Amino acid sequence: MKIERIRAYRVVLHTIEGRYAWGKGRFVDELDSTIICVDTDAGISGFGEVCCPMAPGYTPFFAAGTRAGTAEVAPALLGEDPTQIANINAIMDATLTGHDYAKSGIDIACWDILGKAAQLPVSTLLGGRFTPDFPLYHPVGQDTPEKMATRVAEYRGQGYKSFQLKVGGDVDTDIARIRAVAKDLRDGEKLIADANRGWLVHEALQVLEATRDIRFYVEQPCSTYEECKTVRSQCSKPFILDESIETVHDIVRAYSDGVADIINLKVAKLGGVTKTNEARNLCARLGMPIFIDNAKGGDIITAAMAHLAHSTPPSMLFATTDFSSYIKEKIATGTPMKVRGRLAASTEAGLGITPIDAMLNDLVLDVGK
Repeated sequence: MKIERIRAYRVVLHTIEGRYAWGKGRFVDELDSTIICVDTDAGISGFGEVCCPMAPGYTPFFAAGTRAGTAEVAPALLGEDPTQIANINAIMDATLTGHDYAKSGIDIACWDILGKAAQLPVSTLLGGRFTPDFPLYHPVGQDTPEKMATRVAEYRGQGYKSFQLKVGGDVDTDIARIRAVAKDLRDGEKLIADANRGWLVHEALQVLEATRDIRFYVEQPCSTYEECKTVRSQCSKPFILDESIETVHDIVRAYSDGVADIINLKVAKLGGVTKTNEARNLCARLGMPIFIDNAKGGDIITAAMAHLAHSTPPSMLFATTDFSSYIKEKIATGTPMKVRGRLAASTEAGLGITPIDAMLNDLVLDVGK
């Protein structure tokens, strides 16, 4: 089997809640996603998705960079066997140093092709399913404390038991946000205060000191690893690193320094299924539970995340999320099924999804046939 064509389509997504706000007063009204299609001479096509994180100023990758990076590596892959995924990644890495996010859509598409060729779901190729479904968390965009508490109550009614509050703004308001939600927290529920790098060290310490009596997880309070390390040294709450984790080397450092109890793995940022799988397996060996996550996205990236989550030992899977349930646009059928705050991926071959043709109308890259 050989790759004969690689295409990229731009798709604009919107959250059901409308404007999405997080740390440092940042917000987006729409999300710029790229769908990748890899065609083969065997008549099998695979699909991937790269949704860039909310805004170019959030992390060091952006939507136009995804498409430019794909254009760099795609010609080198023509004629290669997409089922030899280690080789596909080696070629991409040799062609373009870094910019793993720009390679992630092709990597995901190749796993989709491998699954279809083997007539197995991707989760089976990754080691198999531990459970029929797995738990989800629901993010709660920045708003007034009262509105955020109301949204948590709504999500609780839908079966969710883990809630990720977007904080990282004004210290007093963030304290009020955490308290407003925590006062109604139920047994067995998890509360995560995610600052998305929004606090300075002194601000993070003020919030954590003022909420010492509340049980919650702290996620990426400050911009740099060193700042987070300083906060962690003065904080007894369980600590999650997210934006500071870009490669497996960052995981090893966080483990060695004792900076993180839990690691948030974002599939696109790490480079797709292959490198996320490597990072996931390392975390499991080190005894560090993980999020399987992404910086937003639609049905295709949700499917990739679901197959990774299924094949993660339950004790090591802190939570994942279901973007397809709070993104307005449906871009594929076969989306993982959500029931009462838990998710199950398709058992069909590959990712188990089929893009909706009407969503593939903005062709931005076509290399090959």
